[in-house]
Order: sequence, then structure tokens, then C-alpha cells
Amino acid sequence: MTKEWLLTNGRGGYASSTIVASNTSGYHGLLIGSLDPPANRIMALANCLEMVISQHRVFNLSTFEFSNKFAPQGFTHLRNFHQDTGVHFDYELDKLQLTKSVYLLRNTDTVVLAYDFKNVPQPVEFVLRPFIGLRDFHSLQNSHALLSCSYRDDGLLVRHDIPNSCELFLKCHATNSVRDSTVHTNTVEKEEISPQDALRRNGVNFEKDQQWWFNFVYRKDRERGQNFTEDLWTPGFFKAQLNSPTKIVLWANLSAHYKPPLPIDTEIDTVSRDLRRHQQNITTVSAKTGNEKLKTLCLAADQFIVTRNRQSATKPTGHETRATILAGYPWFADWGRDAFIALPGLMLATHRFDEAKDVLTTFAAAVDHGMVPNRFDDRTNTACFNSVDASLWFINAAFQYLNTTNDSKTFAQELLPAIRWIIDSYNNGTLFGIHADNDGLITAGNNGTQLTWMDAKYDGVAFTPRCGKPVEINALWYNALCLLSRFYTSRNINNATHYSSMADKAAASFRELFWNDECGYLNDCISPDGSADSTLRPNQIFAVSLPFSALLPQQQKAVVDVVQKNLLTPYGLRTLTPQDSRYKGKYTGPQQQRDEAYHQGTVWPYLLGPFVEAYLKVNEFTRKSKKNAAEFLQPLLQHLTQDACLGSISEIFDGEPPHKPAGCIAQAWSIAELIRAYQLINS
Repeated sequence: MTKEWLLTNGRGGYASSTIVASNTSGYHGLLIGSLDPPANRIMALANCLEMVISQHRVFNLSTFEFSNKFAPQGFTHLRNFHQDTGVHFDYELDKLQLTKSVYLLRNTDTVVLAYDFKNVPQPVEFVLRPFIGLRDFHSLQNSHALLSCSYRDDGLLVRHDIPNSCELFLKCHATNSVRDSTVHTNTVEKEEISPQDALRRNGVNFEKDQQWWFNFVYRKDRERGQNFTEDLWTPGFFKAQLNSPTKIVLWANLSAHYKPPLPIDTEIDTVSRDLRRHQQNITTVSAKTGNEKLKTLCLAADQFIVTRNRQSATKPTGHETRATILAGYPWFADWGRDAFIALPGLMLATHRFDEAKDVLTTFAAAVDHGMVPNRFDDRTNTACFNSVDASLWFINAAFQYLNTTNDSKTFAQELLPAIRWIIDSYNNGTLFGIHADNDGLITAGNNGTQLTWMDAKYDGVAFTPRCGKPVEINALWYNALCLLSRFYTSRNINNATHYSSMADKAAASFRELFWNDECGYLNDCISPDGSADSTLRPNQIFAVSLPFSALLPQQQKAVVDVVQKNLLTPYGLRTLTPQDSRYKGKYTGPQQQRDEAYHQGTVWPYLLGPFVEAYLKVNEFTRKSKKNAAEFLQPLLQHLTQDACLGSISEIFDGEPPHKPAGCIAQAWSIAELIRAYQLINS
């Protein structure tokens, strides 16, 4: 019940559940589609009731949780689970052998459920009852929802009867050695028969039997103090008589407005082959080296690279699609901060340069007030700018893109103007009080704003107030100035001198204000009144890991040592030292309790990337330091394939052993920084 799987479709949609096929969260489902990629996501098909009925026994394959019980308990028949291009469940039902497979098609909100009856020693009946949501994936459904179904194109069309709703098309058919449903489909097109008869011609009968099933329990939501019960609607059930090895295939497609579905291939192998081809295309980096760990990481990275609809005056549809980075599954969309921390690992390290260009140019075009959007609203796609660091991470990622690809045309024409606008705006002043102080360092915000990545806030209470001059913001600021100065050194000496002078001033002030000689590490933040917050946090690691550091070599070494001694865990860096009275070692309970722990001791695996880079830098990338750094990564690599969401990395972990994973089941920058660290060690 604690191990999960995730399939994604490249447009923000996904399918996800546990490896016993029991949903433990309202975000679980067999089809969560995106009506306006990657936003406006809809939980369309929640689950299915699956039954095999023989002459003497009924086998339930499904596992649902209700109050204090599981009913039915299909997990008792489950013998094996594995994941490749889809997810697969092997069942033993006396002598009958069955493999259930779930495939999510690329670039369309379509899921395929294939039930492969490999051995049928006696006649049986198979019953498949779909449970429908058609709700916003952030909410849960109750029985007041107005759901209805009708026959359409030898399938079922289910809709939610409210304005601006969407529609789910279901089609089920059977194939075996004597039945070719392609022939039946063609016959349906030529003969005038009822839709119900068309369903029967596909080898499957549909029985209309509309029901509400009440109070499904989602245990993870209950643990998080959220709504955790849901009512689900079912239009009826599909039924097939089986006398020999047979495949029953259910197709489900979500769309904003119904249109006849694309031709449905009767050979499920075609679906698997297309998905396998996509996997081969995205793992070319690992294929060249034969590195299986890197292949697994490339596949994990692909989950977060999706398309975003963007308004276009030149396209007939009124929009165009560009690549973007989803911050995490299941609930995050694309966030600027996350995107630009993740981009080097997700895209540059995996040679997905065209998609990296898309992400950079999309955000560059959305710059306003000299700021990169921190996120786009999940429902309206409206740009939000409540971040001081997203713009500075954008600059760092843009220069890494230039260094990796040598695409000087894109950089000069589309990225550099945005970079200079950001630098000028941060220097002179922009939203949220962001500006360069007299000492050349960036100050921002007030007690009511949360502008850094440590942004947890509940009921007006900010748990990590860091207004003023946060250490990583000014490390990023100095790094950005140095990058610009170096860029202009051979192009425009006046510009190079200008940015170099700004960088020198910032560096001197940085060392003076942030270096805490008594503690032997960097202050975390300088308050607007000039007082220093000496809380031991991991933010200082960026002052070493970034391409340019304002610190002296001995200071860099001291920072790495103190972070390693006090904050390093097997799964990343703690956000607060356990010796601090505010330390929260467990991330659990209702929203307020979780928010309070979010950056007060909780472990973040993405921070292992900058830590490994900083560790290697201060140890001059020696063979011994690489060997030690490889040991730092081993627990996360094991987590990737064995724990929580199989094939991905969780957003956070408890600060206390055994460091239980929590938060998003799959987080972009967790994967990205693991890839980047892995390649730093193995390059």
C-alpha cells in the first residue's frame, strides 16, 4: 500500500496507484487528463471493479478500501508486479493465469487496460465495471454530481452535465485466435445496427446498470488531515464469456468535446511498441555507455518533460505547444524556480536541447517587471511572480544552456535581453521590494511575504521568515553578475567592466555580512535591520556549488564540512540542524503541522546535487572524493527503484531515521539533481 507506480503522457496527464491497485489518495486514478496542457487536470477514470466468475467460484481482482476494511480483497490473488512501458499485475486464479496491464498513450489523454487471459482451463465470465470521476483532480466527488452516459461509435460516452465540462469515451473489445475485432469494427461501419449490438460484435457485452458507490477511503489523504472519502459513479459493466486464451481491452479517452476517437488498434503490442520506441529515443545518452543506472534516470526525467499550450497569433488553432517542466506529481504544475534548478539535470545532461530551449524561451517571453514567473496557475495558466530566486535560477540555467549547446543565436536574441532586464530590475528595484542595497547585495520582501524556496506559510504565519538578504539569493546574484561579466569579456569591454565592478562589490559585502567567524559557517539571512540570522541551514551550500563563489577557499571548505557534519542524511540535506529548538524531525499530520515541518528539519533530496558538487569542488574532484560522493548517492539510487513511487524520487523525507518519504511522490528537481550529481561523479 506504500509502494506506488506512475505513468505519464507528456502533456501533464498521468495514471497512478499502488502496486496492489488500491487507490490511497484522491490524486490516484487510471486516467487523469489535462484539458489545457499541462493545466486543468481532470480525474476521469478512478478505478475498475474486476471479477472472474467460474462455475464454482467468484474471483475479485480489485482492492478497494472502505471504513476499516478492504472489500473486495483482490490483492490476495496478486503474484507479481512489474513496470516497463506500462505497469503489469500477474494474478493466479486457481489454474487460470491472468496479466492485467495499464498503458498510458503519449500526447493524448488515453489509457488502455489490457486483461490477458493466458490460460483458461474452463469457461469463465469476466466482468469489468469502470468507476468515473470527471472532477477537478484537486477535489473529491460526492453523489450530487450529475453524471450520465450514452452509446456512441460502438462505445460509451460519459459526461458531467455542467457547463464547460468534459467527456470520457469508453470502448471495450475482446481478441483471440478466432475473433478478429478489426473485421467486426468494419462490419459495424457498413451495417445499420444499434450501438449496443456493436458492443456485442466486439466480443463484449455492456450492461447498463448505473450506480453510486459511497465512501471510498483514501488513507494517505486521511494521514494528511484532508478530505479522504469519495463517492464514485459507474454507468454499468462490460461482460465477456471466455472459453480460451483471450485479451479483453478497455480504452478510455478524455476530451473537452467529444469527437469520434482515433482508430483503436486491436493489437495491444502496437501500443507497447510505440511506447518502447519513445523510451529508446530518450535514453540515447545511456545507450552509448550501456549504463543501466543512467537509463533508469533518463526514464525518470522524462516524466516531468511535458508540453504547455501557449497563445499564438500565427497558428490556426490560436495556440502552439512548447516543452515545459512539471515540478512534481501528482499536484504541481510548472514552477519557474523548480524548472530552472531542474533544467540542467533533466534536459542538458540527457541531451534534450530543443526542449531546454523551449522552456527557457517560454519563460523569457513571460518576463514582466524584470522577473521570471514563479509559476503558472493550474487552472487559468495566469503567470504568478511571487519569487525572488526564480529569475536568478533562470540566468544560471540560460548560461548552462549556452555552454552546453553553443546556441549563441537563441541566447543572444531571446535569452540575453531577459537576463539584462532581470539584472537591471533587481539592481534598481522591482516587485516585492526586490532591489540592490547600498552594499551591492539583493534585499527583498517583508514579514508578510515568502519569496525564497523556504516559503511555507499557514493562516498568515510564516514558518521560515527570510525577508532581507537571504544567503542563497545573494550567492545567485553574485554568480549572475560574474556570468555576465565573463560573457562580455571578449564582446564588450565596457559591459564586462560594469558587471565585474558590481560583482566585486557584492563579493566583498557578501563575505563581510554572511561569514560568521564565530560559528565557522555562513549566516542564513541578514534582516532588514541589519541583524544576522545564524541559523544553520543548507542554503549556504549554493555559495560553494554555483559556478562562481564569493567565498575564500578555506571558507568554502568550512561550509562543506559543517553541512556534511550537521545536515547530511542518506537522502539529502536537512533544512535545519537537529540541535535547533525549532527542529521538526517528522513531516506528518494535518496541513499546519506539515507546513511547520516543511523547512524546519525535513530532508530535501534535491539539495544532494549542490552538496555533491560543492564537496567535489573543495576536494578538487579527486578519485577519492568521487568515490565518497558516489556513496552519498547510493541510498537515493536504491530508493529510485525500490521504495515509494517506483522509478522516481520523492519530494521530501523525514528528518529523523528511517527518513520516511513524503510530499509529492515524484519530484522533478529530486531526479534532476541526482542525474547531475551522478554525472559529475562519473565524468
